[in-house]
Amino acid sequence: MSKGKDIKPHIGIFGRRNNGKSSFINLLVGQDLSIVSEQAGTTTDPVKKSVEIFGIGPAVLIDTAGIDDTGELGEKRVKKTMEVIKQVDCAILLIVNNQFKVFELNLIKQFNEYEIPFLIVHNKSDIESISDLTASTIQSITSSEIIEFSTLNTTNFDELIELIKRTIPQTAYQKPSLFAHLVKPKDVVLLITPVDNEAPDGRMILPQNMAIRDVLDNDCITVVVKETEIEDFLKLGIKPALAVTDSQVFGMVSKLIPEDIPLTGFSVIFARLKGNFDKFLEGTSYISTLKDGDKVLILESCTHHVSCDDIGRFKIPNWLLKFTEKNLTFTVVAGLSEITDDLHDFALIIQCGGCMVTKKQLHSRLKPAIDAGVPVTNYGLAIAYMHGIFDRATAPFQKNQHES
Repeated sequence: MSKGKDIKPHIGIFGRRNNGKSSFINLLVGQDLSIVSEQAGTTTDPVKKSVEIFGIGPAVLIDTAGIDDTGELGEKRVKKTMEVIKQVDCAILLIVNNQFKVFELNLIKQFNEYEIPFLIVHNKSDIESISDLTASTIQSITSSEIIEFSTLNTTNFDELIELIKRTIPQTAYQKPSLFAHLVKPKDVVLLITPVDNEAPDGRMILPQNMAIRDVLDNDCITVVVKETEIEDFLKLGIKPALAVTDSQVFGMVSKLIPEDIPLTGFSVIFARLKGNFDKFLEGTSYISTLKDGDKVLILESCTHHVSCDDIGRFKIPNWLLKFTEKNLTFTVVAGLSEITDDLHDFALIIQCGGCMVTKKQLHSRLKPAIDAGVPVTNYGLAIAYMHGIFDRATAPFQKNQHES
């Protein structure tokens, strides 16, 4: 999957086998993405496809396996379908022939658990229309909207699209600014971007690219330097309104940037944008309470080739060991893979910046840990804390909260 696709809003299509999910998604994207068959259980792993929805923009549709699948393989398919719920911003539940029983109720329970807005489509309405009894049953348990639909008679296709637009949260597709309320037009913003082994040849990493674009969108004057050129820039006599650095050089940069210039990190900015920032701020100080034998879970949102310079797998664990002087053990889970360990076994969870996942995916990822009372933080905040500049790195956001 491409990086750009990951951060589009995700819409999941759910329902029993042979409810027409694949035909439905093919209609939405205007091409034969998913295999259509009369045989139940044709869809196995979730299938993703990008689509442009007028009024929403680019989105990712996910076709899932039937929730009523059976057998050992079927159970694995259902498990993958249920995992998709944590990744979507909006869900579409397809029912046919007025079937609305335990399978559908279990899905709705999960939608509610992860606060996923959803709509219900009574599909194949050309064969059988929704009954008053089914409609009243649905309305008695949920306020979600219901629409009749048929992929063979698409006269109300526009109505369906409008319903999707009403259901999906605007926050899923309206891109908030990384630098909202931190800078104003014509401010000089200094972006400090190390070029190391983790930076792709000839390119910059995604958080840096996104930050540059966002600063430009805020009509600011953007200055980009490596950490080795900070002193040369400051000799020009230009005072930035804000300096933002890659978190792994926090310690060095904080010594070079004068105290009267606000300083924060790319990962800290993403923590405010996508994560539960209050929980991150609260959880970071638990680093000082770690003791011998504690387990730390490190969550990467992307999958990538691992090098000896890897920040999540090597640098952060080494900094933690040095800072705490404790015998700690570390578990790393990449992408959106299932966390198989008991979350209560961990003394701390450290999440990456989340630049490659949606805000909903990041919140769903951390929700079980927060519900379990496990302290959570993120890369940038943890690194700032261990380098003794946590207060400085978070000051721009604290100031903004007090003023707003």
